[in-house]
Amino acid sequence: MPTSRYDSSATQQGAAPDFGTTFADASVLVVDDEEGMRNFIVRTLAPRCKKVVEASDAEEASRALESRHFDIVVIDNIMPKQTGVEWLQEQRQDGFFPEAILITAFADLETAIEAIRAGAADFVLKPFRSSQLLNAVARCLDRLRLSRENFVLNYQLKSSDNAERARARLIGTSSRIGRIRDTIARVAPMPTSVLFTGESGTGKEIAARLIHDLSDRTERPFVPVNCAAIPAEVIESELFGHVKGAFTGADSVRQGLFFYAQGGTLFLDEIGELPLPLQSKLLRVLEDKRVRPLGAEREVPVDVRLVFATNTDLDTAVSEGRFREDLYYRINVVQIAMPPLRDRIDDVEELADLFMRKISSEIGVPPISVDDAIRARFRAYDWPGNVRELRNLIERSLIQGRFPADWGFGDAGEVEAEPTTLEAIEQRHIRKVLESVGGNRAAAARRLGISRKTIDRKCAAWDAE
Repeated sequence: MPTSRYDSSATQQGAAPDFGTTFADASVLVVDDEEGMRNFIVRTLAPRCKKVVEASDAEEASRALESRHFDIVVIDNIMPKQTGVEWLQEQRQDGFFPEAILITAFADLETAIEAIRAGAADFVLKPFRSSQLLNAVARCLDRLRLSRENFVLNYQLKSSDNAERARARLIGTSSRIGRIRDTIARVAPMPTSVLFTGESGTGKEIAARLIHDLSDRTERPFVPVNCAAIPAEVIESELFGHVKGAFTGADSVRQGLFFYAQGGTLFLDEIGELPLPLQSKLLRVLEDKRVRPLGAEREVPVDVRLVFATNTDLDTAVSEGRFREDLYYRINVVQIAMPPLRDRIDDVEELADLFMRKISSEIGVPPISVDDAIRARFRAYDWPGNVRELRNLIERSLIQGRFPADWGFGDAGEVEAEPTTLEAIEQRHIRKVLESVGGNRAAAARRLGISRKTIDRKCAAWDAE
């Protein structure tokens, strides 16, 4: 084995400071073509670091980076085939920004400038003592620690601010909507894919737009796409774009929706309706962050956050072969289930008041009064169309100047024959729900959003009349 003046006896030139557990969790990659120097650096760092890996040249170092993460790279500048500075520049172009310590025997200004531009954080000049190397590593780790602490602090502050903004956008005081607001506030700053599930009309697009607004992409586009509304034969061109002559009728280049969402958020609603052949291409985009327009010979890099939504059961779709399992796991990193309105019945009046104010202002008509009988209907109705149906009802009522007499209870004649007191409307609807669930009071209580004891008490009072 070749010898080097940088062997273990070099540590005697200057006693290394006691760094204690400073490096306990650090992982370091040592790159040097000279075996003696490499061994000296490894022996210096190995007792103090969690992991130290060595590489004899830039090519071997690149393979090491592909297999694991390193906090710090200690690399010699003068090596065969590729210098340390050239290797750092290459890694930087590929998106890798390690804390790098450059070992060099030449402290000229040109090398220093190139190294800084390439991302080197520190220098160690040959010949050096172990204490000099350890001090350089300690400085790099301090920068890493401060950077991570700042990120966590900023994330916590942003999450707190996001929670306040989410409360202002997702209306309701029910516990379920409160948990959804908290989840959105946590995931919005992250690049993570989010999948919203739930019935049609539950507010999935509003929630997706909120994630965009609370992220660092808020100044860039939010592009919503309903996959079920685009014909299967053109959806690939709509998403990825096409070049001139890609197919019959493609008379010019067209940018896809991924292009228009560049830097922002692309919301793919009804993702379960995406054709199977396109699902594999979407998976490639998620993994490679590149799209290939129809007819193009090269791929184009994209920087887009993807948010998905579906009102179908994707687990069933996977088991039936209608949805790719690998794509399902790729998009289902964070799943947020939007509850139907019947499961958050306490929020109906607040939502109705919001729609009343907003729509009356938009169409230029005065709000209409909501009496106790109407509020009872709000609470008693099942809302099969969810929030969208509620909004539609408010708008229709504002246009007509009153709430429709037949709303929620069949035809108008049936309603006119019924008593209109609050107690009578409540009794009629609870009995109707009980009938729909075969008399199961626990199931009826869940559907109505009230306790089982409340139903027992009310039924006992009505039976005693």
